[in-house]
Amino acid sequence: MKEPSVTYRSFEELLQNDGYLVYTNVGCSMMPLLRQRRDIIEIRKKEPGRCKKYDVVLYKRGEKYILHRILRVLPDGYLIAGDHTTFLERDITDAQILGVMKRVIRDGKDIPADDPKYLLYVHLWCDFYPVRMIILRVKRRIIGILRGVKRWLPGA
Repeated sequence: MKEPSVTYRSFEELLQNDGYLVYTNVGCSMMPLLRQRRDIIEIRKKEPGRCKKYDVVLYKRGEKYILHRILRVLPDGYLIAGDHTTFLERDITDAQILGVMKRVIRDGKDIPADDPKYLLYVHLWCDFYPVRMIILRVKRRIIGILRGVKRWLPGA
């Protein structure tokens, strides 16, 4: 039997040649905005110049592609974090950023990055970052405690 002909292209190649890419994300760092392997996202090639606060950017760190949100624009880079993470990534430069998310397709509904409901979510989620960090840390601690208790239960 003959193997099907498949050409694999990197995100860099897709963005360079086509100007955009469409895919489903893997990972939970951008929840609740993006549901792993369920929501479809469109990334457009980064235009010359600086990205803006609240842009969701695709960048490369080592061999990994990462899709996170810009929380602060710095003189020489960006402060970036996932919507569902407590870790802030510093010193991400323009050279590392490949593209910017322009829309999400959730359950067949198109949600552009300039949609008023999306922008409300962004401001509520990002402007209250310190509160969100406390909530996420408490959530992780509770989950850890529950896992520890479960190990001690008979039949678990």
